[in-house]
Amino acid sequence: MEYIVDLLKIILPAGLVIYGMYIITVSFLKKEWSQKHLELKTKNTEVILPIRLQAGERLCLLLERITPNSLVRRINQGGLSATELHMQLIAEVREEFNHNLSQQIYFSDETWESIRNAVEQVITIINRAYQDLNKEAVGLDLAKRIFHLSMEQQNDTLAQARKNVKSEIRVYF
Repeated sequence: MEYIVDLLKIILPAGLVIYGMYIITVSFLKKEWSQKHLELKTKNTEVILPIRLQAGERLCLLLERITPNSLVRRINQGGLSATELHMQLIAEVREEFNHNLSQQIYFSDETWESIRNAVEQVITIINRAYQDLNKEAVGLDLAKRIFHLSMEQQNDTLAQARKNVKSEIRVYF
C-alpha cells in the first residue's frame, strides 16, 4: 500500500506537469497558426486586390463598350448595309465578352450572371432591331432602330451589372 502512495506522489505531479506543458504547447501552436494564417491572408490581399480591381475595371469597360449607343457609334462607319452592321455589332459584342471571360473568377456567381444577362440583352436588342427592318435597309436604319429599342428597355441589365461589379469592388474600401 505504501508503494502505491509513493508511486502516486511521483506520477500525479509528473502528470500535472505534462498536462500543463501540453496546454502551453497547444496554445502556442494555435497562436502561431493564427499568426501565419493572418500573414498569408495579408499577402494574398496584397497580390489579389490589385488584380481584382483590374478585373472590375475591365468588366466596367466591357459593359460601357457594349452599351448599344457606344457600340453603334464605334462600329457604324457609314455606307454599311443593315446586314453588315448587324454582323459586325454581334461579332463585336461576342468578342468583347469572350475577351473578358476570365474575369469571372474574381466575382461572385450573381455578379457574373448579371454581366452575362447584360450581354444577352444587348444581343437581343441588336437582333430584334435587325428583324424589324426590311432587307433593303441600310446601317443607319439599323442604328436608329437599336437606339429606339434601347430607349424602350424597362429593365436595364447593363446598369444592374455595372452596379453589381461596383458593389463587390467597394467591399474592399
